[in-house]
Amino acid sequence: MSADLAAERTNMVDSQVRPSDVPDLAIQDAMRAVAREDLAPAAKRRLAYADAEIEYAPGRWMLRPREVAKLLQALRPRAGETCLAIAAPYAAQVLEAMGLAVTRLDALDAIPASGSYDVVVCEGAVARAPAAWLAALAPGGRLGVVERDGPIGRAVLYLRSAGAVGSLPLFDSTPPIMAGFEAPRGFVF
Repeated sequence: MSADLAAERTNMVDSQVRPSDVPDLAIQDAMRAVAREDLAPAAKRRLAYADAEIEYAPGRWMLRPREVAKLLQALRPRAGETCLAIAAPYAAQVLEAMGLAVTRLDALDAIPASGSYDVVVCEGAVARAPAAWLAALAPGGRLGVVERDGPIGRAVLYLRSAGAVGSLPLFDSTPPIMAGFEAPRGFVF
C-alpha cells in the first residue's frame, strides 16, 4: 500500500465519514484499511476517495464513502454475522474487514437461502426494495438500501422481527438507480 493512498483513505474518513455523524470506530478502521481504489475501473481510480459515486460496472455504482458509512452504521454490523452484499463491492470489503461472513451477489442474480442473513446491503439505488431481499433476512436481520423514484432518494433501514418487516427512513441520498431496478412507468396525463 502506498503512503499516498493510505493518507487519502485516512483523509476520507476524517473529512467525509467522521463529520457525517459516524462515530463507529470499527467502521472507521475498516474504511481506513480497505483499498477502495482497487474496486474502481482504472480510469476512475483517482476518484476512489472523492465525495462521489463511482460507476464500477455498467449500471452499477459504489455509494459515496460517507453514505456507505452512514448506511453501515445504521445496520449495526457485528463480527460473526452473515451478510448478503448486493451490488455492493465496497460495503462488502468493509464488512469483511469488520469480521462478517459476506456473500457477494450481483443485483440481477437469484437470491439464495431465504431467511439466512443478519445483514443485507446494496450500494445502488432501487425504486423499492425487492421482496426477495426482504425475504433473505433472518429474524432480527437488517437491510440497508437507497430507495429512489424521483430526483431525491432516501436510505432506508428494514428490520425483520419474528412476524413482520418494518422500515425506518435514514437520510437523503441521490445515487443513480441501478439498471433493472427503475420504477415501473405508468400512464400520466
